[in-house]
Amino acid sequence: MHTGLLGERVSVKHRAHLRLCTLDGADYTAITNFLRSYMSRLAEFRALEQQLAAQLAELETLKNDDGLKREIEFEKKLRDLLGEYGYSLRNIVAILDPQSSSRRAPPGTETKGVRKARTVKVYKNPHSGEVVETKGGNHKILKEWKAEYGSDTVESWLAQ
Repeated sequence: MHTGLLGERVSVKHRAHLRLCTLDGADYTAITNFLRSYMSRLAEFRALEQQLAAQLAELETLKNDDGLKREIEFEKKLRDLLGEYGYSLRNIVAILDPQSSSRRAPPGTETKGVRKARTVKVYKNPHSGEVVETKGGNHKILKEWKAEYGSDTVESWLAQ
């Protein structure tokens, strides 16, 4: 126990509260923001810790599942056998279900949208009489004209 300003006995808990009360607004705000941030990170940590514990418990349950053990053993034996004879899972599916390959289009044969060909634009500079033909706006001379005369002005020079 400690004594306060008026000589009263003050516990450690109350001393900390008295210190907070004597802080100016900026210090108090900074401390409360820090504590909120600290508490939210702590809460996030606790939540993640609980999720991890639940997942570990689920993993332990799966490890002890006899059905899963049989499936893992079957898959290992199947892959060893496929490797021994040089087959893949796709080969086996094709043998067991020949229709499956006709139901599904092989990769890479998808039809892609055909882009419409760009039309040629012809610009004629009225100052120099120079003509520029382009399919896009990435033409060196056209860019120079736009920098010099402005984009709207150059677009008005479109002949076609």
